Amino acid sequence: MSRQRATPGLRYTVADGVAQLTLCRPDKSNALDLPTAESLAQAVASARSDDAVRVVLLAGDGQRFCAGGDIASMAAAEDRSRHLEQMAATLDGALQGLAEMDKPVVAAVQGAAAGAGLAMVLSADVVIGARSSRYLAAYASVGLTPDCGLSWLLPRAVGQQRALELALTGRVLSADEARDWGLITTVVDDDELAARASSTASRLAEAPPYAVGQARRLIRSAWTVTREESGADEVQTISRAVATAEARELADRFLQRQP
Repeated sequence: MSRQRATPGLRYTVADGVAQLTLCRPDKSNALDLPTAESLAQAVASARSDDAVRVVLLAGDGQRFCAGGDIASMAAAEDRSRHLEQMAATLDGALQGLAEMDKPVVAAVQGAAAGAGLAMVLSADVVIGARSSRYLAAYASVGLTPDCGLSWLLPRAVGQQRALELALTGRVLSADEARDWGLITTVVDDDELAARASSTASRLAEAPPYAVGQARRLIRSAWTVTREESGADEVQTISRAVATAEARELADRFLQRQP
């Protein structure tokens, strides 16, 4: 059984263990205004707390994944600083929620992933980019500074010097460059994007949830702990993993295949 709800700027669908969060402002290049940011935060919270959800898939309607923040809505605000502070805080909370959940996140990227859209890409674990997709920071070109955790996420993905180049010069990366830099995982032909993203999410949804979720947590948390703390966490986590029903079943299957 599938479930779907539409909120401002976003469509949320759950089917077969996959929660798909689709930005649906194609006429605005899926730029994020405050209502869309609030919808994204609500959707992330729903996916995080729903035991039926094993994987999150991020996508965007139309020709572009996400052009970043909606400059028009910001310009129309009576108090631009307060408006942007509220929107940036809401988006940052949503993306931190993605980072903290014990469920893998897949992103399917077509067209541009800019600004906050690039931060969404960096918040995913497996990123599948269409061959025509492009990746850019885009903040300096409109006189703004990074948000949504970009200044923390980007250097960890591509290194400090490359992160600075993207942030300062406005360089636009092709899909192949983004893959070579470690920004995305896989490049596929444009007409294969939806199918590849769906099959990847489905495959992850069929994987043992505790093992996959904890592997994600261990790797993502390693940036903020010492080697000793990481090792101790691994020891405790694997000792819990081996006691789960899924581990016992998979171990039995493995042994049955042995000669």
